[in-house]
Amino acid sequence: MSGRIKVVGLGPGCWQNLTVKAAKELEAADRIILRTEKHPIVDYFRTAGIEYEALDNFYEQGETFEQVYGSIAAYLLERSSREDIVYCVPGNPAVAEASVELLKLEGANRGIVVEIIPGMSFLDIIYEKLSVDPSKGIQIVDGLRIRGMNIDTSKDCIIAQVYDRLVAAEVKLALMDYYNDDHPIKVIKAAGVAGQEIIAEVPLYELDRLEFIDHLTSIYVPACNRNKHDIRDLLNIMKVLRGEGGCPWDREQDHRSLMPFLLEETYEVLDAIDKEDVLLLQEELGDLLLQVVFHAQIAWEEGNFGFDEVVNGICAKLLSRHPHVFGGKRAEDSDRATERWEAAKRKEKGDLSYTKTLEDIPEILPALIRSYKVQQKAALAGFDWDRIEEVMDKVREELFELDEVYKSGNMSRIREEIGDLLFAVVNLARFEKVQPELALKETTEKFINRFRFIEQKSRKMGKTLNQMSLSEMEELWQMAKVHNFKEIDKK
Repeated sequence: MSGRIKVVGLGPGCWQNLTVKAAKELEAADRIILRTEKHPIVDYFRTAGIEYEALDNFYEQGETFEQVYGSIAAYLLERSSREDIVYCVPGNPAVAEASVELLKLEGANRGIVVEIIPGMSFLDIIYEKLSVDPSKGIQIVDGLRIRGMNIDTSKDCIIAQVYDRLVAAEVKLALMDYYNDDHPIKVIKAAGVAGQEIIAEVPLYELDRLEFIDHLTSIYVPACNRNKHDIRDLLNIMKVLRGEGGCPWDREQDHRSLMPFLLEETYEVLDAIDKEDVLLLQEELGDLLLQVVFHAQIAWEEGNFGFDEVVNGICAKLLSRHPHVFGGKRAEDSDRATERWEAAKRKEKGDLSYTKTLEDIPEILPALIRSYKVQQKAALAGFDWDRIEEVMDKVREELFELDEVYKSGNMSRIREEIGDLLFAVVNLARFEKVQPELALKETTEKFINRFRFIEQKSRKMGKTLNQMSLSEMEELWQMAKVHNFKEIDKK
């Protein structure tokens, strides 16, 4: 028979801040379990002779806080199957309590009643101590999850669960992406606990140097004028450019007129990657993002969709097509991950036809890329060679057929056989996990470098290329193959 779990909020510190209902639940409880003994009210428990069990040992067993809270939730649910328990957490159970979130979720799945007894939040004390009015807008951030979160510097920010100086160091580094190093902050320890409360105002860069930081520490970061733009700024700028009184050129554009720019920016991103120029890549990714925002703004004006729908769509797609990550199904390697992606895609689209997946590959793609993707998807249906030797034999077969047709002089057949040969070579590249588009690009650049070498050498010999015989150029070509091209003057 399943019991019940009552989750009681112990408030921010001293026992006087317990709610009447919380105090009555503690008095009537047969079994009290604390998430942690590291809370000022525990001294009151000991003085009053209140017996309890603490779960601090779980923190030593888990490598991450997610694992710790997961283990705590599992333990409590197992105990509740035998008896009613009162689970006590610092502050308010509804605020920044991951173990409570897990309890409610898994409890609902198992049919276990999880009742929340609210307590005073540490936030209430901080609001009072710092004279902060949350109705004017405030952002609450979990210090353990701050990396990767977006901080809105136009609002005051309170960062909770800054357990130690190591967490404080992570918080500081994350905040420095948004604020100046000397931005004034307030560090609050044991807010509202007589004899233990500390409120210190320091510049941001000194945060992790404070020796008093412990599990009762929070950070208050006042709002400031942002020194860093974010996606909202880009969206607003585009609205202004497209709006009344905006830029005439931007207002004239539509989806079709922007196509050349989208293609151009895509290739410039690829060029930056090829050059291994990180700063250039940052710039070009921004230009490409602008194209996405531009098209989304036009679609919104036409009543079709907006940027939020674009983001929501890709997030939903990533979640549904990665069951091996978000759905509990493991993928042994990248090939299996690709198979799961394609299977999820067909299920999502309600399309059981492999042929349809081939037809859906855009014809506008470069021919080498499109043929590679066509073959890749066909292989997922099992239409593929078993061994590389068979693929090589197919290339030789197509080359032989081209040789036979070439002798006939039939240009239509010659074009067809050249296409077959190229398709077979792309298949060979795919089998070896080589992108043919990139391989051909590299070979083309290699050809240009060697050709440059030949021309420079011919000039030193007092000749132009058209004055040299083919055998002379071939001799220089062989020299170029072993030359260090980094030394070649490209001027």
